[in-house]
Amino acid sequence: MARKTRIWTGSIALSVAVALSLSACAPGGTAAPAASSGPVSTDVASAGPVTLTVWDQNTDEGITDAQEALNAAFTKKYPNVTINRVTQSFADLKTTLKLALSGDNPPDVIQANQGYPDMGAFVQGGLIRSLNDYNDVYKWSSYYPESLLKINSFSADGKKWQGDNLYGISQTGEVVGVYYNKKILTQLGVAAPTSLASLETDMAAAKSAGILPMAYGDIEKSPGIHLFGIVQASLAGADAVNKLVTGQGGAWTDDVSVKAATTIQNWSDEGYITKGASGISRDDALAQFEAGKSAFYVVGTWKQAAISATLGADAGFTTLIPAGGTTPVTTGGEGLAWAVTTGSKHPDVSAAYIDFINNADAAQTFIDKKSLPSVIPAGYTPTAGLETDVFKTYGAVTASGGLVPYLDYSTPTFYDTLTSAVQQLTDDQVTPKAFTEILQKDYSSFLSSK
Repeated sequence: MARKTRIWTGSIALSVAVALSLSACAPGGTAAPAASSGPVSTDVASAGPVTLTVWDQNTDEGITDAQEALNAAFTKKYPNVTINRVTQSFADLKTTLKLALSGDNPPDVIQANQGYPDMGAFVQGGLIRSLNDYNDVYKWSSYYPESLLKINSFSADGKKWQGDNLYGISQTGEVVGVYYNKKILTQLGVAAPTSLASLETDMAAAKSAGILPMAYGDIEKSPGIHLFGIVQASLAGADAVNKLVTGQGGAWTDDVSVKAATTIQNWSDEGYITKGASGISRDDALAQFEAGKSAFYVVGTWKQAAISATLGADAGFTTLIPAGGTTPVTTGGEGLAWAVTTGSKHPDVSAAYIDFINNADAAQTFIDKKSLPSVIPAGYTPTAGLETDVFKTYGAVTASGGLVPYLDYSTPTFYDTLTSAVQQLTDDQVTPKAFTEILQKDYSSFLSSK
């Protein structure tokens, strides 16, 4: 039977998007009910002909293959359902999603970035529904660790992240770390780094040998979150970063954040990262690393399949242990949350679809496509090589509490503030101290408004 999935790749027409009103998701707007009244149904087969419009950003090799396989399996099980898949890059999804949700024909199912900028705005605007009632039926709280569910939770008014209402579940685990080329490190006579100090030693060796230490492209801006995140985490430790992102203590102008900013600016000035990175795409930087032209590349585990396909046995993955510590601390958590929109005419089918693409069978599908699921099946033994590095690292940082949230979760505007500031930092347009003051101004403004 033919697969009932249609994919639209690339940006949705921005001229249409701009015409849509943002008032529905603006702070202070009138929120729609968090969940419909009455019992929910899990009987998809009896729902009649249904077309689900699904927006996702699962564009990376391996992950998109798994998504296609899961969509095909769902429509095979329920031939009355057609999936209209709209897939975009992360950057495009952030640009278009708020506008689409407030329009007359919103998608049924979306991937929402966690934290205040996206999920919080959607909850506050009444654009996505609470999944508490579906959690009661599908028992997600028995499958997922509480720490992962909390990342996808908010208060009903959208003002408190990690509140009592579940608004999504995530199918992939994520760890941001340092990919390295084993062949290059062997040529340099250095070991894979396990700390910030050893990473800098290795990069100095690469530069001395005429090899680019770290490929880095930041034209899309989000890579800056990853680079600053792993450096700050390795210097500050998990507790300090967790408190900072969740508004429970600390300041972005603390000495450790200034030191992290100084470190990154020094890397740029010393030629440890690609020159002119703000004008280079992350894909071009990745291609440079995959071609063996740099020793290191910082990105998340969502690039596991792509890097494995190009570098094979030469690919390695590591995270950094803070000075004086014994276990790594780094940025990560889980992939974007799958959520049901309040505008969906088929919330029960949408929830059933979300459960199907996130359950234990789905986890194995992701493993088969060389991707990291959020919950690794009990007893699974990863294959030797990069998969072992990725899976063991994920297990280690989650077990030790060393996985800290993405920094852009901090405030509704922090994604734009942080990503722009990192570009200014690597371009020598601001000092490290001024960089942290930019972040603190945004952070303080948000905290005072709560």
